[in-house]
Amino acid sequence: MVAKTHSMGIFGMEAFPVEVETDLSSGLPAFELVGLPDAAVKESKDRVRAAIKNCGFQFPVGRITMNLAPADRKKAGPLYDLPLLVSLLTASRQLSCQTDDAVFLGELSLSGEVRPVQGVLVMACKAKEAGFTRIFVPERCAAEAAVVEGLAVYPVRDVLQLLAHLRGEALIAPAVPVELPAEAGPRLDFSDVKGQPEVKRAMEIAASGGHNILLLGPPGSGKSMLAKRLPSILPEMTFEEALETTMIYSISGSLPEGASLLRERPFRAPHHTTSTTGLTGGGTVPRPGEISLAHNGVLFLDELPEFPHAALEALRQPLENGTVEVVRAIGSASFPSRFMLVAAMNPCPCGYFGHPTRPCTCPPHAVDRYLARVSGPLLDRMDLHIEVPPVEFDQLSGGGDGEPSAVIRKRVAAARALQAKRYAGLGFSCNAQIPDSHFPEFCQVTEDASHLLRRTFEKFGLSGRAYRRVLKVARTIADLDGGGPIGTAHVGEAVQYRTLDRKYWQRGI
Repeated sequence: MVAKTHSMGIFGMEAFPVEVETDLSSGLPAFELVGLPDAAVKESKDRVRAAIKNCGFQFPVGRITMNLAPADRKKAGPLYDLPLLVSLLTASRQLSCQTDDAVFLGELSLSGEVRPVQGVLVMACKAKEAGFTRIFVPERCAAEAAVVEGLAVYPVRDVLQLLAHLRGEALIAPAVPVELPAEAGPRLDFSDVKGQPEVKRAMEIAASGGHNILLLGPPGSGKSMLAKRLPSILPEMTFEEALETTMIYSISGSLPEGASLLRERPFRAPHHTTSTTGLTGGGTVPRPGEISLAHNGVLFLDELPEFPHAALEALRQPLENGTVEVVRAIGSASFPSRFMLVAAMNPCPCGYFGHPTRPCTCPPHAVDRYLARVSGPLLDRMDLHIEVPPVEFDQLSGGGDGEPSAVIRKRVAAARALQAKRYAGLGFSCNAQIPDSHFPEFCQVTEDASHLLRRTFEKFGLSGRAYRRVLKVARTIADLDGGGPIGTAHVGEAVQYRTLDRKYWQRGI
């Protein structure tokens, strides 16, 4: 007898239907699993055998052949345990039910408990698209799958509970979405930062337009403190953004247990020893890296020159396109990676080049060599280069708090709303994402501002990319002023945020 059940497979951000076929025939006892399974799938045979016996059922005696179709696509992970068990029990006539409209996902323990698997949200979306109406998932993964409308999601605790439901003896209640509770404890706030009004202004502009920003200053000036508070002034994610971000975290296995959708914008801060693969993603079966986990949020790279050169250069294409392509022998996977890059660095190895009171102890040319670790093409992709000066004693000892994040966030949200309305239906939502084809339409400047841009371009030898990024920042500054045309004041301020073009690049780096 041949029995069939349905499951899903996943590769990168894409899921695909998998049909689990089981054939029982007479002959010497054997258990063959075909269909391009990886090691984890092959080991399913032993987990399924133990689960069937320990749940009180009879493991079939004879020749068992199980196929995972389509046979030309790699199957990875332990998620096929549950559909293999259901298919085997059906083929051996120990279970009789209709499952043509159902998908099964889950890893089995030897005692028959159903353990969580990765990528349930992505596979649930594909199951709905493929026409399935029911999906049976591990209990701890049910909340994320319940986000998909029009698909009945059944949380399964163990094999006996599932079989009782399929027989109609004790039905499982469908899962409902669960909002992730707010973070416990006080949140980081810009009011904690003493002084640095110019840097705070630059951070507000970066948040308003989704711009990348580089913070350059001596140790202890507050670079990391400012970067960690950037998410507190970013607007809330839309449902589409939250769904995309949650999918990535679901695939990587980083989704908090019991969560349906992530509502807080992600903030990722990998250590400078992170490898290129850890940053961009990869593996035999491609998994998202840090830049994809920061999608719709912030990627903070502290001590930027200390990162491996190859890892930094790998950022260039994702920063430009908003996606990262991971190519492997079994295929290529594309992960979204549209994030705000916030980088921090010292001006020299000792950290005190240009400090008003402490002398730099670096040998000659050490400053140039240190800054040269960050390539010009990567710096071109940073919209704002900001000097973070040391904080004076009077500012640190002052009792007054700075402007709170909630107040700044209102201005940022108003500017983002203006951009969302302006770019509705065009495939992008903020100024940092304006494609070249739309520059003439959305980045119109006054005549005086055009003259200032020309003088700036010729004096500092800006690249075409740097020129466009100055215009994008000026567009954001104009939006903070109400959204009119880009004037001289907007361009002048935007130019001031290109420190490395105006100052350090003149050293001949």
